[in-house]
Amino acid sequence: MKLQANSRDRREQNLFVIEGYREISRALVSGVEIRELYVCPELDRQGRGEELLRQDKNIQAIEVSKTAFARIAYREGSDGLVAIAIPRSLTLDGLRLSALPLILILESVEKPGNLGAVMRTADAAGIDAVIVCDPLTDIYNPNAIRSGVGCIFTRQVVSCTTAEAIEWLKRKRIKVYAAALTEDALVYHGVDYRGATALVMGTEATGLSHDWLEKSEARIIIPMKGVADSLNVATSAAVLIFEAVRQREQGKD
Repeated sequence: MKLQANSRDRREQNLFVIEGYREISRALVSGVEIRELYVCPELDRQGRGEELLRQDKNIQAIEVSKTAFARIAYREGSDGLVAIAIPRSLTLDGLRLSALPLILILESVEKPGNLGAVMRTADAAGIDAVIVCDPLTDIYNPNAIRSGVGCIFTRQVVSCTTAEAIEWLKRKRIKVYAAALTEDALVYHGVDYRGATALVMGTEATGLSHDWLEKSEARIIIPMKGVADSLNVATSAAVLIFEAVRQREQGKD
């Protein structure tokens, strides 16, 4: 329960919680080390707990009652499976990149639901990595895992400072395009993303820090045709990422 509720406990114990068969199975396939699997037989009617245990013989299985499971479950309508896992300790220099990588960078993301939604998009587009700079939420927050349906495990995710990310991008010669509402900003679909590219996004409330605006190849915007002056970060990320994917697959118009 503490691991579910508190990022400090997750950091101190170097453990986090995964709830649900789909999320746990995606973690296993992605190489996440799972320590314990809590199974409520009354809820796990399809026997998926046994299926998970067959995939990794080293997982400790713990059977719990329906009453006990209700205490440890994070969401309603759970399928009776909760796992305790060890976070992956990826670093910037440990990222495996394609020849012309496509990377998404989020600065100071604060809502775990948005982070999860972004990870779902990152998985769907098959981008190389997501870099979370100066995060205000834990990437292993239960809501981030749930809203991303376990896609936080299927892509490479690194947490670091903005300064570290900028230095690494410069060293790797990856061009930076910052989503920002500035006078010199270019319409997003008028920019060429076919080379090594990093798309950088800030929060809806405060935008990006000056460092990103200063170091970017260009500032880009998604034109707003209604009364709203912005989209949330998950929606904006989807628009930019799939434009980059379109260009890479079909050639820039």
